[in-house]
Amino acid sequence: MTSLLTRLFGAAAPARDVKSSRAAKLLAMHSIGAPHWTARNSAAMTREGYERNAVCHRCVRMVAEAAASVPWLMYEGREELVDHPLLALIERPNPTDTSVSFIEAICANLLLYGNAYIESIMLDGQLRELYALRPDRMSVEPGRNGWPAAFVYRAQGADARYEMQGEGVEPILHIKLFNPLDDYYGFAPLAAAQVALDTHNAASFWNKALLDNSARPSGALVYAGPDNAHLTDEQFTRLKQELEENFSGADNAGRPLLLEGGLDWKALSLSPKDMDFAESKASAAREIALAFGVPPLLLGLPGDNTFANYSEANRAFWRQTVLPLVSRVQKSFQGWLQPGFAPFRFDYNADRLEALAAE
Repeated sequence: MTSLLTRLFGAAAPARDVKSSRAAKLLAMHSIGAPHWTARNSAAMTREGYERNAVCHRCVRMVAEAAASVPWLMYEGREELVDHPLLALIERPNPTDTSVSFIEAICANLLLYGNAYIESIMLDGQLRELYALRPDRMSVEPGRNGWPAAFVYRAQGADARYEMQGEGVEPILHIKLFNPLDDYYGFAPLAAAQVALDTHNAASFWNKALLDNSARPSGALVYAGPDNAHLTDEQFTRLKQELEENFSGADNAGRPLLLEGGLDWKALSLSPKDMDFAESKASAAREIALAFGVPPLLLGLPGDNTFANYSEANRAFWRQTVLPLVSRVQKSFQGWLQPGFAPFRFDYNADRLEALAAE
């Protein structure tokens, strides 16, 4: 039976006058490079996180949807107000949004960008509509005193400028999460999870590439010819082409590769078992969930034994993540809208929430 080299190239090429080199036997060699991280800007991280990572996407949806499901209550002193224009406005903030979609957008923006911007629409001196604006299109212009003097919103190539008035209901409400290094923009949970997010995405992409390569790790084809003979450039090119066409990809899965005539296969990468692939990916997923305040048990992630059962994890999720976020949004709205109305406060009743009813 002829060897792979003989079948490809025929008789061996005439020996050339070359210098001896131990590395010349290798057809390919790969080394570990530096890690690649997602650019630290909100739009890029949102694409890599919310749009391309199932764990991140589910965390944002869980928190935002839970927060949007909490009914808003309004009080004047200890008296609950059941019929008030602001409650009606929150329930239907504009012709295209309901209270659920409106609050969900605000909370999702806080989780993904660390910032949420709400525009107020006044008509005849009365507050008529509220809109949640995209944080990636908004910029803050500081004033001489260091406080925001204006907000600029860019959409469809045009800028809309909102000047801060210093009295009454301001045109823009800016809700931001704490950021120790920036006075004007908040720091998002998504940004805190960037390393874990990139690790999880890289593991998914690597797994997909491995499956596309018939679940075979990468390696090198080593040629140790007689009398230190080497492949010519033409032989190298044709051999590489033969391997790519006939022995790579899912369509060629299980096809045997016959190695003779001094050829030997050397694996250059670790197998999923060797690199503890499943555990490293699960660990990254748990870190993502931790950044968003979602117990891994609620996501079906293995390796988390903090809570005895699902009900305990769900109650902790509501108490430690959802309700504090709802309170932050309500207090921000309260301070923003207070100048246009009689003294009031927004609140919620935890006893009315189904998730906490058992308590």
